[in-house]
Amino acid sequence: MAILKARKLDYFYQDGDKLRYILKDTNIDFEKGTFYTILGQSGSGKTTLLSLLGGLDSPKKGAIYYENKNIKEIGYENYRRNDISIIFQHYNLIPYLTGVENVMVPMAITENKLPTDNTKVAYNLLDYIGIGKDKSSRIVNQLSGGEQQRVAIARALATNVDIILADEPTGNLDEEMEQEIVKIFKTLAHEHNKCVIVVTHSQEIAQQSDKAFLLKKGVLKDYE
Repeated sequence: MAILKARKLDYFYQDGDKLRYILKDTNIDFEKGTFYTILGQSGSGKTTLLSLLGGLDSPKKGAIYYENKNIKEIGYENYRRNDISIIFQHYNLIPYLTGVENVMVPMAITENKLPTDNTKVAYNLLDYIGIGKDKSSRIVNQLSGGEQQRVAIARALATNVDIILADEPTGNLDEEMEQEIVKIFKTLAHEHNKCVIVVTHSQEIAQQSDKAFLLKKGVLKDYE
């Protein structure tokens, strides 16, 4: 059963007397325990689709449903706080905080309270992702790009949500680190029953996912 789905999504902007469609009549379902990719070139609309799925923007027509409830009715802010986590290409970490402090930030605002000490949970998440206690205690701008992306992934896990969205999460990484991040996403989907949705321009990543879609000229199709 789909935990997240989009129905008849349109997204467009006014260009003089014409409507320029970025997404048109888009329908898509996502299930837990699955690693998805949405493939597309720059300007294809894939980041717009991710923003709609993440409640960062609203469609011009159509709706997004989380557990069969329209996220507009849930409330976009409540949905972002309690039901999904987003990993950004440029990490979006707070530069003057340590890795462990960054991971603890969403714990303070979510309603998905974990039954233990937040600091311990944060260190454990970072260790699970491959960041030891020494580096976890460093200011994040002292870490490498790959390490910062791991911190961002740990932060996404901190609220114990079912859905993880990632926007070009390997765009700034070398090939070796890219494969490490893909391995983490697979593990989260297959061993922790997360719904992982990654937007990417990389065919290599798309080929490693369980299900891939291609977005081209506002139209979403299965990628084969």
